[in-house]
Amino acid sequence: MRVLSGLILAELVLAAAAMLAAPAPGEREQLVQANTALQAGEADKALALLNPLANPGGGAETYNLRCRVEYTLEQWNRAANDCEEAVKLDGQNSDDHLWLGRALGEKASRASFLSAYSLAKRVRAEFEEAARLNPRNAEALASLGEYYDSAPAVVGGGIKKSETVAAQLERIDPARAHVLRGKIAEQRKDFGTAEREYKQAITASAHPALQWMTLASFYRRRERFAEMESAVRSGENGSQRDKHAGVALYNGASMLIETKRDPALAAKMLEEYLVVSVKTEEAPAFVAHTWLARLKLQLGDMAAASRERSAALALAHEYKPALDLKF
Repeated sequence: MRVLSGLILAELVLAAAAMLAAPAPGEREQLVQANTALQAGEADKALALLNPLANPGGGAETYNLRCRVEYTLEQWNRAANDCEEAVKLDGQNSDDHLWLGRALGEKASRASFLSAYSLAKRVRAEFEEAARLNPRNAEALASLGEYYDSAPAVVGGGIKKSETVAAQLERIDPARAHVLRGKIAEQRKDFGTAEREYKQAITASAHPALQWMTLASFYRRRERFAEMESAVRSGENGSQRDKHAGVALYNGASMLIETKRDPALAAKMLEEYLVVSVKTEEAPAFVAHTWLARLKLQLGDMAAASRERSAALALAHEYKPALDLKF
């Protein structure tokens, strides 16, 4: 009887494991539909598709998608638990580690001091693992670089580390590299360099509307509100030429809402995002409807506010900020 070599045997074991881990054809279609619903902001629909797959014995992709839906719903504990399950099932997936780091980061920002300290170290470890597993994962590198830039040394932060990540990003996504360098400059209180980096990100980006909003956010932090509004308008104009940059409208509206400036423009941008642009999980549609309901209330249009709240809850019936809206 012929004996298989250790290498061939190992390859067969890996192939068998991959076949077992791969979703069945019907399940694959359900996962595709769930992701489509997630991008459209249809949280209830996405969960209805994912929950039967997750319990019992779901695959890593199921748990990753459910984590991301819960993340949009601001259900941080549930999101972290599901992303952790995804990592347990597939520890070699860079994106699973990235999303676990993000969910843990949200938990850390709301935790007690001692819990936050422990969680922050886990966030760093997840981002580092995501970047190690896929050194060309620009989102993982950007998240890791931002962590290093903002976190204290006691939990593994450090500007020098962030600069190293920026150099890696430069080869993969120059616009993200400029943004990270802008944040590093802000940390050093070199605001002139920060502004230049954010402007260079606009030039380097395939979707400049997004980076106009990054520049606007810098102006907001510096309380340069007239320049912030000008940058927001530039981003809005850019998004009209790039339907895949709709998140810029969402981000710009968010800044106007936070600074209590030009509610009519903020409402217009949210309406443009919901009607015209390609939607994404980065800018959940049910959140946009909720913000729009608040703006309509502010503008005195009670009927429109009620419609927007209903639209939000039709997509995500558990979304607490929409449930909490009072008329």
